[in-house]
Amino acid sequence: MPSHDVVVVGSGLAGMRAAVEIAGHLDVAIVSKVHPARSHSGAAQGGMAAPINNNPLTKPGLLTRASGDEVNVDSVELHWYDICYGGDFLVDQDAAEAVAKRAAEIVYQYDHWGVAWSRNPDGTISQRRFGGHQAPRACYAADRTGHALLHCLWEQVMKRDSEIKIYSEFYVLDLIIRDGVCSGVVVYDLASGQLDVIQAKAVIFASGGYGRAWRITTNAFASTGDGVAMAFRNGLPLEDMEFVQFHPTGLWRQGILFSEGARGEGAHLVNGEGERFMERYAPEYMELAPRDIISRAEASEFHAGRGVNGQDYVYLDFRPIGRERVLERLPQLHQLAWNFAGIDILEEPLPIQPTAHYSMGGIPVNLNGEVIVDPEGTIIKGFYAAGECSCMSVHGANRLGVNSLLEATATGLLAGGSALEYAGSIAHSEAPSDATDATRERVDRIAHRGGEEKIGEIRDTLKDVMMEKCAVFREAQALQECLDAVKGLQSRFRDAPIQDKSKAFNTAFTEAIELDNMLSFAEAIVVGALARQESRGAHFRTDHPTRDDDEWMKHTLAYRDDDGVRLEYKPVTVTKFQPEERKY
Repeated sequence: MPSHDVVVVGSGLAGMRAAVEIAGHLDVAIVSKVHPARSHSGAAQGGMAAPINNNPLTKPGLLTRASGDEVNVDSVELHWYDICYGGDFLVDQDAAEAVAKRAAEIVYQYDHWGVAWSRNPDGTISQRRFGGHQAPRACYAADRTGHALLHCLWEQVMKRDSEIKIYSEFYVLDLIIRDGVCSGVVVYDLASGQLDVIQAKAVIFASGGYGRAWRITTNAFASTGDGVAMAFRNGLPLEDMEFVQFHPTGLWRQGILFSEGARGEGAHLVNGEGERFMERYAPEYMELAPRDIISRAEASEFHAGRGVNGQDYVYLDFRPIGRERVLERLPQLHQLAWNFAGIDILEEPLPIQPTAHYSMGGIPVNLNGEVIVDPEGTIIKGFYAAGECSCMSVHGANRLGVNSLLEATATGLLAGGSALEYAGSIAHSEAPSDATDATRERVDRIAHRGGEEKIGEIRDTLKDVMMEKCAVFREAQALQECLDAVKGLQSRFRDAPIQDKSKAFNTAFTEAIELDNMLSFAEAIVVGALARQESRGAHFRTDHPTRDDDEWMKHTLAYRDDDGVRLEYKPVTVTKFQPEERKY
C-alpha cells in the first residue's frame, strides 16, 4: 500500500501547479488516468487573462461599468468586475478578487519558467481582446496557449522528478473518507488491472470537467467528470451543476474548438443570409460578446431558419483578419480546419455551432481550496479540489474566455498551499483496512454482471438526450423528459455487461466506469436546471426568460440520496459590486 503526504488526482494545470507548490516540502504524488502531457489543459487555445497593460485599449477613454469613470489602462478591479458581470452576478466576489489579484504574478511566473508568449515589437507579452472583457487582457502563445502552459508545468514537474511521484495511467475509482477526514484514494492500475490504495494525509482533486456527457463537445475523451462523480457518490454536494457553458465556435458536427482568439483577432460570424448577425444581439460587442450570449444568438439564428443552407450552423469567417495575421496568430486553427474539415480558412469560411465546453459547477470549495459539505461551509479535513472539477464560484453562471487557464493555475496554487500546510501539521493519516471493499464490490458487479444492454448504446443515448434537452435553451417539459431519460439509462446500465474480461488495459471496463460517472452527475445537472426557474448566464429557460435575483440569487447544492437528487442552496458572496442588468 503506497503512501504519500499529499496525493494530487489529475495532471492538468491545476494538478501540476498544486504538486509544484508542495514539492520539496512534503512527499507528493500525481495520479492520472492519462499521461500528464495529454491532459485536457493542453487543448486551450486563446490565452490567459491578466491586467498587465501591454497593449493599448481598443476604445480610448473606455467608460467602465464598474465605476462610470473613463480609464485608459486595465486594472485588477476592472478585471474583477468583468468576471462578476460576465458571470451574471452568481460569482462569489471574494473568489473572483482572489484570482484577479494573482493574474499578473501568474503570467510573469510562467514567463520566467519559459513559456513562449507571443510578443509585441518591444518584447513585452502581447495581449488580445476576448469576449466580455473591457480591455485586451488575454496573454497568449499564438493559438496554442494551453499547450505551452501545460508543457511548461510538465517541465517544472520533471525538474522535481525526485520530489514528485507520477502514477501515470492509474484510474482513481474512489475517495477514502471516514468521519469527516480524507485519508487517500482507491486506484485501478490500467496496466495490471489491480486495485490498490494510496494513503495520504491530504488529497487534491484536479480531475477536470465533464463535457463528454454531450454529443457535441470540445472536451477530450478523458473529460468524464470522474472527480465530481466520486465526491457525489461519497455524499458530498455538487455546486451549480446546471451551469454548463456552450462555446459558440465548435466545428460543425464535431465540436472541435476554434478559439475565441479568432474573433479577438477580427474574425466575423455570418449567418446563411450573409449577415453579421451579432448586431441583433450584442451591437456594441458584436463577436466579442460573452460565450453564452453568442451561443444563444447562433441557436436563435438556426431556429429562425437563418442557419447556412437552413441547417444548424453558421460561418466563422477568418478572411477579415488577413492572411499574414492568421498564419502568425492562429496557425493551429488554420491546420485544424484543413485536417478536420478540408477547409482553407484563408480562402473560405468555416461552419461552426455551439459545443459543450466548460463546467462552471463542481465540487464546492472555499478560498483555501478546502472541500465544503454544507451551506455553512463545514469542511472535509484533508480533501481539496482545484480547476474545472471544483467550484470556488470564480465564474458564476458564465465563464469569460481566458479565465479558465488563470483559474486552474490560481486554484491549483491555493489548494496546493493549503494541503501543504495541513499535511505538514499532522503526524500521519492511515486508511482503514476495509478501504477497498466497496470499490471492489462495485468493480466486480460491473465486470461480471449479465444482461442484454450495451454500454455504447447507453452512452450514445445519454449524449443525445443531453444535447437535445439540456443544452443552450431549456424548458420544463424537455428537462423533465431529460430527467426521465437519465433515470431510465441508469436502470439500463445495471443490466449492461462488459464483454472483455481481461485485466491489462481493459478499455471496456474503464468506459463502463466513465459512463456510470456521467449518468450520476447528469442527474444533478438536470435536477438543478429544472428547479432553477430563471435565466442566468449559461442557464437559459425559455419558459422563464429573465433573471430573478429575488428568488434565485443563490448557489445550488445537489446531494445524492437513495431516492434521487436533493437540492439545498447557499448565498452568493457579494463584497463590492451590486447586481445589475447584464447588457452587451
